[in-house]
Amino acid sequence: LDFVERSRQGSKYRMLANKIEEAMRFIRAIGIDTASGPFKTTSFYTAHECLLLQYEQALTREDSTTVRKDSTGPGNFYGCSANMLWIGERTRQLDCGHLQFVRGLKNPLGVKISNKCEDDELIELLDIINPENTPGRVTLIIRMGNENIREHLPRLVKAVEKAGKNVLWISDPVHGNTITAANGKKTRPVSRIMDEINGFFEVHQSLGTHPGGVHLEMTGEKVTECIGGDIDEITEEGLIDNYMTHCDPRLNGEQALEIAFQIAENFRVQANLPDLCRNEDEDCAW
Repeated sequence: LDFVERSRQGSKYRMLANKIEEAMRFIRAIGIDTASGPFKTTSFYTAHECLLLQYEQALTREDSTTVRKDSTGPGNFYGCSANMLWIGERTRQLDCGHLQFVRGLKNPLGVKISNKCEDDELIELLDIINPENTPGRVTLIIRMGNENIREHLPRLVKAVEKAGKNVLWISDPVHGNTITAANGKKTRPVSRIMDEINGFFEVHQSLGTHPGGVHLEMTGEKVTECIGGDIDEITEEGLIDNYMTHCDPRLNGEQALEIAFQIAENFRVQANLPDLCRNEDEDCAW
């Protein structure tokens, strides 16, 4: 990867990879088989937006091996189009059919939340789709834009904590930072995306709550759809070089890796861990 060879973050990646390889050699030396299943396999899950209810209904199945708690039938219903179904910002209205549909499913559920969501509205929404307040049932996917995250997320977190609701908080820093370039192309600045991520973590750290994850819209292809980035920075004029999307602009592989390593570095700082790559280390030069 060019990212590994041409950036300070890439140098840190090499240092981390070397430490992992040292650990794996030690594990093999004490007789543990690293070719076995736990070292070679992982669970893989999918998620998508529950948008077209006719489509989702056609892929809903009743699980005959379970029993419904309300005794209205032999089994629970699952949406089989994905492991987790999420509802978008535009279809999460309390009187909308999408909430009523997913409340009857046993899948884990996600809901996109913007700065337009009111505190009481969010609590009522959680009551609808998770009346038993089951941990792990609901993920709130926060998409506010970097200019709004520090102002509006604290009130929502406080409201959820006060109500005693069990939720997982995830940042979607991409969708709230969409702009239109001078050439008419829809794009997203990497700097704004990273700033919203930083704001998301800052809010949770200040309130003592747990930031559960980050969702990025990206592709491994070398597209030029989002402006910015430290490696091969994309300018507004450069958007036309390889603008491939027919819908939303995506981070390319290098931009996504830059963001991922910056998040990891922030975790190291919060945990008071030493820098993986010191300026005086020759292996860290680039």
